[in-house]
Amino acid sequence: MVFDGSEFGYPIEHMIEIPAGDYYVQALFHKYETFRRADGHVVKLPMDRGEGQQWNLAPGNLYSSPVKMHFDPAKPSQISLSLNNVIPPIKAPEDTEWVKHVKIKSKLLSEFWGRDIYLGAHVLLPKDWAVRKEVKYPLAIFHGHFPHDFGGWRTTPPDTTEPCEYSKRFKLDCYNRIQQQEAYDFYKIWSGPDFPRVIAIEIQHPTPYYDDSYAVNSAAQGPYGDAITYELIPYIEKTFRGIGEGWARFMYGGSTGGWEALAAQVFYPEEYNGCFAACPDPIDFRAYTVVNIYEDKNAYYLESNFKRTPRPGHRDYLGHVSATLKEMNYRELALGDRSRSGQQWDIWDATYSPIGPDGYPKPVWNKITGEIDKEVAAYWKENYDLSHIIQRDWGKIGRKLKGKIHIYCGDMDNFYLNNAVYFTEEVLLGLKNPDYSGEVDYGDRAEHCWNGDHTQPNAISRLRYHRMFIPKWVSKLKDLAPSGADLKSWRY
Repeated sequence: MVFDGSEFGYPIEHMIEIPAGDYYVQALFHKYETFRRADGHVVKLPMDRGEGQQWNLAPGNLYSSPVKMHFDPAKPSQISLSLNNVIPPIKAPEDTEWVKHVKIKSKLLSEFWGRDIYLGAHVLLPKDWAVRKEVKYPLAIFHGHFPHDFGGWRTTPPDTTEPCEYSKRFKLDCYNRIQQQEAYDFYKIWSGPDFPRVIAIEIQHPTPYYDDSYAVNSAAQGPYGDAITYELIPYIEKTFRGIGEGWARFMYGGSTGGWEALAAQVFYPEEYNGCFAACPDPIDFRAYTVVNIYEDKNAYYLESNFKRTPRPGHRDYLGHVSATLKEMNYRELALGDRSRSGQQWDIWDATYSPIGPDGYPKPVWNKITGEIDKEVAAYWKENYDLSHIIQRDWGKIGRKLKGKIHIYCGDMDNFYLNNAVYFTEEVLLGLKNPDYSGEVDYGDRAEHCWNGDHTQPNAISRLRYHRMFIPKWVSKLKDLAPSGADLKSWRY
């Protein structure tokens, strides 16, 4: 390939606009494959290769060694780059006494994609699981981004020989040791005398569009919701002695995982018995972060008679903006067109949108101009606007969801996710016959991803999902479980 300087880029839109100076230059080739889907479309997409849909980690991708050069757009010159390196395969995690790993071929997804598609999970077993063979256990399902192994779990104390790593996000030194200590503490709590004995799982379900599928059925990605609910979870329960009934399953997670937990609960109200959704991705599209996709004409600008004000995309707890919504979308467009960047805004299109004539998701707005497509927005509303769907369908699903919905968000979420929670709370409080009987809570000045813990900062509470929500769900189970349910044999 020859680049002439006109190609689209980020943060500078075209190479010819880069200031003159000395630079290191490197090229990476992200491999796409051809898929012949069951819907008749033929598309080219990057298949996940065990890395969780990260182009800079994907095994088999080619890249060049860095080369230093002087670049001056006013004086065209050439430099040749050779793709002389290959990203190596990723070693799969090994089973231990406590953590097992499963991988199954999904019949539903393989039929949709026209090739073998697999789902996986990391399974954390309860204390004495191997010796109490007569006991069947509830299932705790942690939703979130692609996990290489079961996260936040460590059976040994922190490694004090490792150099300390500073967390720029949390402004904490030695955050790597803090993480290790929290993981070790969780092991001691999990294996201690008072923690509920459940099976906890983290699911692997990357797609050619993102590091996970959003755990729902969608036009562009296929029936992931059904595959997880009716193929993967029953397989895990059968293999590891789960109770195997909807009342004995619950979900929790933050951000992407928060949206997934609430969505799966709404779309499969009898298959799950509670969701704890922290800092969820937009659950009401009247506040698709800072955009009302139903009423606004343009996603990138606030329009007025004599000016256009760029919409913010990322802020800190004081409201200082570090990126606009347009900039965030332009970065994705530089990484891949047709929703193929593998990034946040594109996966929302890939999950919520109908299919366009070319076989790829129809974007809810023009990636260059920000102009909103109202037909696509209407499709989103009826199929994936969780707040709208809850309100619309409450007469049919209300009694199945009573007491199961719990939502938490910081009121200074970096991505403005609290805005949609406000709208959703209004909807939930207005529901009658029955009341929703759940919980919505906010963290004062808390950034992404606050999860309901008023006693700890984000840096700590984000490491405690399992120890927070498993006991919380169990404490509510006496009111959520059906009459005659076994609530004792696994409480040893």
